[in-house]
Parts: sequence; structure tokens; C-alpha cells
Amino acid sequence: MSGISGMEQLINVVNKLQDAFTRLGVQLTVDLPQIAVVGGQSAGKSSVLENFVGRDFLPRGSGIVTRRPLILQLVYSQYEYAEFLHKPGKKYMDFNEVRREIEADTDRVTGKNKGISNLPINLRVSSPNVLNLTLIDLPGMTKIAIGDQPPDIEVQIRNMILEYIKRDSCLILAVTPANTDLANSDALQIAKEVDPKGFRTIGVLTKLDLMDQGTDAKDVLENKLVPLRRGYVGVINRSQKDLDGGKDIKLQIKAERDYFLQHPSYKHMADKMGTTYLQKTLNAQLTNHIHNTLPSLRDKLQKQLYALEKNLGDMKHFKLDDKTMKTKALLQMIQNFSLEFEKALEGSRSSEINTSELCGGAKINSLFHERFPFDIVKMEFDENELRKEIGIAICNIHGIRIGLFTPDLAFDAIVKKQIARLKDPCLKCTDLVVAELLKIIHFCTERMARYPVLRDTIERIISSQLSKSEVQCKEQISLYIDFQLSYMNTNHEDFIGFANAENQAEKNISGTSNAPGNQVIRKGYMCIHNQSMIRGAKDYWFVLTSDSLAWFKDDTEKEIQYILPLNGIKVKDLESKFISRRHTFGLFYQNGRNIYKDNKQLELSCSSLDEEVTWKASFLRAGVYPERQKEANNNEDIEVKEEVDPQLKRQVEVIRNLVDSYMGIINKSTKDLIPKVITHMILNTTKKFISEELLLHVYSTENQEGLMEESPEEVRKREENMQMYQACKEALSIIGECSVSFSSQMTRNETYHPPKPPIAAKKIYRLSTPIQTVTRPAPPPPPGIKKFDSMANLVPEFYVFSVP
Repeated sequence: MSGISGMEQLINVVNKLQDAFTRLGVQLTVDLPQIAVVGGQSAGKSSVLENFVGRDFLPRGSGIVTRRPLILQLVYSQYEYAEFLHKPGKKYMDFNEVRREIEADTDRVTGKNKGISNLPINLRVSSPNVLNLTLIDLPGMTKIAIGDQPPDIEVQIRNMILEYIKRDSCLILAVTPANTDLANSDALQIAKEVDPKGFRTIGVLTKLDLMDQGTDAKDVLENKLVPLRRGYVGVINRSQKDLDGGKDIKLQIKAERDYFLQHPSYKHMADKMGTTYLQKTLNAQLTNHIHNTLPSLRDKLQKQLYALEKNLGDMKHFKLDDKTMKTKALLQMIQNFSLEFEKALEGSRSSEINTSELCGGAKINSLFHERFPFDIVKMEFDENELRKEIGIAICNIHGIRIGLFTPDLAFDAIVKKQIARLKDPCLKCTDLVVAELLKIIHFCTERMARYPVLRDTIERIISSQLSKSEVQCKEQISLYIDFQLSYMNTNHEDFIGFANAENQAEKNISGTSNAPGNQVIRKGYMCIHNQSMIRGAKDYWFVLTSDSLAWFKDDTEKEIQYILPLNGIKVKDLESKFISRRHTFGLFYQNGRNIYKDNKQLELSCSSLDEEVTWKASFLRAGVYPERQKEANNNEDIEVKEEVDPQLKRQVEVIRNLVDSYMGIINKSTKDLIPKVITHMILNTTKKFISEELLLHVYSTENQEGLMEESPEEVRKREENMQMYQACKEALSIIGECSVSFSSQMTRNETYHPPKPPIAAKKIYRLSTPIQTVTRPAPPPPPGIKKFDSMANLVPEFYVFSVP
């Protein structure tokens, strides 16, 4: 086998790769080197392909005849026959049957309404009259839908062609009729879109014999008009009269040769024209192209094989009736689930970190230290309402008597009422933590999606255990509230005491109390919706202090936009406008006056619910309380009595200070203890159950046989991955055999010089006398001749004449 023929085996390698993917029913995801034939309708594409084969085998007719890509593999062989990949083992000797099978298979996929499909037809033609070559015949470009064709047929064909020729591994055979203006060539135009410099495009001019008398395509064929890196080749196809008369293709090729030799414009380049030269050129260029792209193709296949191996894991050896494999998979699934659950709670060791929102342990931490304190602060008393309640309690305790001393019972009554109100936010915090745990469990079981029965079983078992833990936790929380209600520890070291409360009351009444400084409570971005219709909503940088709310253009805090004092302001929830997903709330004055420009309320929004909750909690810390429903009885008489009775006012202030001090102790204890109770009773219990008891509960289920049943979607997905895995392995094996074969040929001193693609015409120097053949050892070179040696021990010596 010569070196060149050895290199031509690379085309067979690509054919085998194409067949390996197609036979296994795998969508090709790697770009194989190939030649795509493009051109307009009636440009002569089919005739060029038939000339290569030497047989009439392609469908002909009006309109779009080629409606599916035809992958045509030409293989040199002693015998002539054709094979379709969708009919393995059947050899076609009659090429009229080949044409009918192409038409029938096209109709099976696309129907008979002239529709198109990108599902290719694989046809292999073995013949002694062909060179090894692989081409893809694509539908001819059209502009107008005919008959039952869809109105967007032009776009469909264009997208199909681009899908093939946009790949860097694809050579483009652009077929253009010579009797039309080259500037209007559909083939060259679409080729230029994906190959603007013409590196991958080979031009073919057909119908040279049909040009107007006195005109020729000499400038085009000499690559002067529209230069292509690989040049142009002219061919003469059979006319319609020849087709109707059944003219033999061999006679046509001979007539084509005679035409170029006799034509005055083409005879000087006749050796580089015609079907035979085109076939040899394509064979050489495709071989060289495959040789250059094979290493990168091997690299892509190896990367894809590695990714598939990682994805499949032990599933490469999976068998439906293998109980050992199923047991191993079950144990592995539960073990991985336990690790993922622990990682989700720990957070820092999580393998996949969510950067878009809080989740898992971070979300539970936010519930403990932001949402739960916010709910407690939100529950806290309104100053005016508290004073009214204290005044009513004192009056009811004194009855008809005039109270000279501040009654302790008023303190007990008010404190117990406030402590009882703590139960709701504590239970609400428990519900939020359980809901987040259920989300974590559902997220961690996503890896079991291939086994839906197992996933449902595990979620059901853990949910049942979680419900038990939740009930026990809420019982402990209720018991904790009962403990606090049962005994008032007024000897607590942090309690203000009666004497200090009286002193503080005197200072408050006399107005000598020191007000705290204007401390910064929170900073961050929020959106203001009180803009004009033209400007719309806009984000600003907000700075909340204990006295005011200011916003700036950005976080540099250089350009201040507005400062809003917080005296008399309330906060309330608002519904999001239109289809906005932002969370909105409003600030307003209780007396109804304008708060910002001509607006009764300042509408603010945050990007997430968690952010809205933390901002509201910050406003509560600044003394901005939520809007409350007005009670039917406003207790105006208490306010009047407090104004006219200084003694009652002093007693209210004392009780107020005592309640505030004691509730500060209770709230501090509650914020610290409830997260501990929930963590111990729910989080740790669930984690321990999953790691120690979950497997036992799974094995105790009744339907053990059905636990490892895969979902139909997962079965299909695994089979597709297995097919792709096998195809990649086979493709790498084919490439490996080719590399070994080619290396062994090279070690036998066989040399291959890849042909250089034709380029724009340039001046060529020729020797006036031929070089005489000499045998080794060669005599010393005459003057003016330089000796050139390349690839030692492989390339024979040859001489290159220096040309001035």
C-alpha cells in the first residue's frame, strides 16, 4: 500500500465513525471532518455527485427534490454495489432501486407534502470507479414555497445548511452555475457567512457550456474574481436532453474532457478542470483535512468519554436483574443522602453553594436571628396602647378608692399578658424551621430522582419522624411559656427594681432624661415607587438611624436625595403592583399628611422576602411600628384622666418602666432559648434519625422489590448515555487502530506529502529542460543547484533549482 493510499484510509475512518454513531442511534455531538455540498436549486449538485459515482441514482424532478441530508460515502472497491445504513446487510446492484429507496425513505420521514427533515440518509457506494470520498448532499436553496410546502421553507433549508457548514471541521463545496452572475450565487453567499476568508470553501462552476457566446468564466476559474483559498473547478454535466436520452456518464466525462481541451479559454487549464480532477482534488483535500483535524477530534471524544464515565459511574455495568447492584445502589443512595443533608445544614462544607438565595442551614440561621427577633419586636407593645392598658389596670385595681401607692398587681397583669403573646412567634418560628427542613430533604433527595419509589418512601419516613419531633418541640415551647407565667422573678439581677423605676419615671416626667444619640441601625438598597410614570421605580441607597431615614444616589453616600424624620411615622404592608415580584411596604403619617412630596405614603420595595423582613425589623428598632386597627373603645377617658391626675400619670410611668425592664429580660431569654430548643428537639433529632435509623426503616417497608424501580425517563436517559458511551469508546478504538496502522506504514519509510490546496494564481517558473533521473549515490550537484534534505532516513534526496 502506498503512502497516499494509506492516508486515504483516513476517509474510511471517518466513515466508520459516522456509522458507529448512526448505528447505535446516537445523535452526533462531535464534528467529523466532511464535505457539505451546497447550492441553489438546479445548480447541478445532483449531476456532480452522479458523475463521481458514474451512475444515475439520485431523485430528479421539479421543486425541492433533496429534502433530507444525504451522507454519501464513496469507497473504492473491486465490486460495485450500494448499501443503506437503515437497511444493514442488503446490497443494491441496481441503482434505480437506490433512487426509489431514497425517495421512499424520504417520504417515510417527511411525508409527501414536500416537507424537509434534518435526519440524514446514510448511503455507501462501493465501486472501482470512485475514490474514497464522503460528501453530504444538502437540499437546494429556494426562496418561494411551492404546493404544500410550509411558508418558511426558505428559512428551514437555510438553517439546516448552516447547521452543517458552520462547523470548522466541514469543507464547503459551493456549486454555482456559470450562466448566472457569480455575485448572486446563493452557495457562495451562505458559505461566506460562516467562512468569510474562504479557507474552507471549494468552488465548483457548472453549466460552462451554457454560457452566452463570447463570454467565459476564465477569471473565475483562475481565482481572480472572487478568490477562494482552495480555488475553483469547472465541470460539464449532462443536459436535460442527455438525461432524457439516457446518455452514459462515462461518455459525458469523455465529452467534458474534450470540451475543455478544445475551448480556447480553458484549454490551458484543462488538466485542472472536469469531474475526474474535482474528484481527485476533493479526495486529497478531505484526506489532508481529516489528517489535520483527527488529533482534536480524538481529544473531544476523550473528554466526552470521561464526562460520560463520571455521569454513569457504576451504571456502566448495570443489569436489570442484578439484586446485588440494586442493594449496593440503595446503600449508596441513603449514605449520600445523609451526607448531603448534613452538608446542607452545616453550610460551609456544602459541595454546591447557592449564590442566589439563602437556603439550608443559612436560612434556618436567618430564621433564628432575624425573622424570629423581628416577630417578637413586631409583637411588642405600642407605647400609647401600653399606657392605656396600664392606666385601666391601675384604675380597676383601686376601684372606688384613691390609690396612694403604685399597685404591684398591675405589673403582674400587664407582664403576664405580654408573656402570653410570646407563644405565637415561638410556634411560628418552629413552623418556619420545619418547612425549611422539608425543603432541604426534598433538595437532597433529588439525586434519587431515578428511583421515584425510593425517593417517595424516604421523604415519607423522614416527614413522619419530623412531625413527631415538631409536636414534642411545640409542647416544650408551650411548657416554657407556662414556666414564665407561673413565676415573676423580680429579684433578677437585670431587673430595674421599684426604686429605680420611680427615679426613671420622675426623670421622664420632668423631661430630664438623656435621649440616645442618633445611631445608624441599617444601610442598604431599596427601590422607591413614588416616581413619575416616565421615570418609573428606582433603586437608592438608604441609611436608617434612630431619628431619620435618608437615601442617597448610591452607596458612596455623596449625593443625598432626601432626609425623612421618623417622628409619628407608621409602617404597613402593600400589595405588589402589576406582575412585579418585589416585596413592597409603605411608610405614612398617622394623621394623614404628606410624607414625601405630594404623596400620602412612601412606597418602598425589596428584592426578597427576607430582605423585607429585616428592613421592617430595623424600622421597629427605630420606633416605627406597624399600622394597627383602631379599637372601638379608644379609652379617651383614661387619657383625659391621666392628663388631669399627675399621681396616675406617675404610677403609669413606674409600671411602664417595670414592664419594659422585665419584658426585656424575658425577650432576651426567649430569643436565646427557643432556637436551642428547636435545634435540640428537631434539627439534631432529625439528623441523628437519618444517620442511624433511616436505613432500618427503609428495609422494613413492605414493597422492598419496588424501591429500586427506575422511572421511564431515567431509563431512557441512562440508555442514551450508555449508547453515547459505547459510541465514543468505539470511535476512539477506530481512531486508535488508524493511528497504529499509519504509524506502522511510516516506519516502513513511506512518506505522505499532503497536497496544498489551490490558491490564487501566481507566476510559476518552469525549467526549460526536464531533470534527468539519477540513481544513488547522486553526483555532486552542478552550480546553481541546492541540495534539500527533509525528514532524515524517510524522505529521498531531491533537488530544487534556484530561480533568479
